[in-house]
Amino acid sequence: MMKRKAKWTYVILYSLLVLVCFWSMSVGKFYISIPDIVKTLLGYGTRIQATVIYAIRLPRILVAAFVGMALSTSGCILQTVTRNELAEPGIIGINAGSALAVVLLIASGGAFYYEKVSSAAIFFMPFVSIVGALAAGLLIYGLAYKKKKVTPVRLILTGIGVNAGINAIITVYQLNMSKGDYNQALTWINGSLWGTNWSYVYFLAPLTLLFLFLSLYKSRILDVLALGDELAAGLGVCVERERRILLVYAVCLAAVATSVAGNISFLGLLGPHIAKKICGLVHSRQIPVAAGISAIIIVASDMASRNLFSPLELPVGIAISILGVPYFIYLIMRVKE
Repeated sequence: MMKRKAKWTYVILYSLLVLVCFWSMSVGKFYISIPDIVKTLLGYGTRIQATVIYAIRLPRILVAAFVGMALSTSGCILQTVTRNELAEPGIIGINAGSALAVVLLIASGGAFYYEKVSSAAIFFMPFVSIVGALAAGLLIYGLAYKKKKVTPVRLILTGIGVNAGINAIITVYQLNMSKGDYNQALTWINGSLWGTNWSYVYFLAPLTLLFLFLSLYKSRILDVLALGDELAAGLGVCVERERRILLVYAVCLAAVATSVAGNISFLGLLGPHIAKKICGLVHSRQIPVAAGISAIIIVASDMASRNLFSPLELPVGIAISILGVPYFIYLIMRVKE
């Protein structure tokens, strides 16, 4: 019965994701009807329809979907490893590490965010972002490591502290930037899908799918770790080793997502929590459901941010924060009860 329910959940959820993607491809300054989108995808559309879909809208939608999947999976892992339902990459400092690395790159005059450059150059900022996220993750783990182990409470508190410290450093660098560099850094830090293209899809998709499947492979370990360190150790799990491995997965997922879309907070919080209400705490079901939910949220939010304030474009990270902050407050109030 549970397997049948899970199967129907996947079918409904990912069908909804496809519908939202088609809707996002349809709306904009140049409207394209759903039948025309289908014709264009089958190779029978007009030249301008093909250009709008293949060169502009489709790669952006795919990047958004994979970013949502990566951040939600990272959130699932972090919430289990830290045993804190408020944990997510944007709160414990991983995204801040990426942001600091990119701000340092922009401040050095080596950024090319708005320029047409070679494919090798396109991947330079994501590479710097990933290095920043990994460095922040290593710093958090190192500071939380005590007496040959890392406790969940110490890990989450250390992450919050590191996040605050990194954001303070970012603010100092922003105050010393030129107006152009400041606007560039601010757009990236707030989370933006502007300027994405197929090169980012080719970079993001395989890495996201790789770590998503690795996380699913560890789903039973996550189920056991959710029971507590002592019980997990009693069941034969090497708790500290598995925690390190899972933290690497979480950091890498957050890093690849942040590297192409900037600092998007709360997406790793919303998807996992909604998934828990739909399918329970079993990670083999929770992770793919959370991935689909977060993908829907970010694709819909990006569609809204592109069109509601046209010709201005609201960074997608701000649109998601508008949804995430009230839910975060609700969770805090519930925990206090």
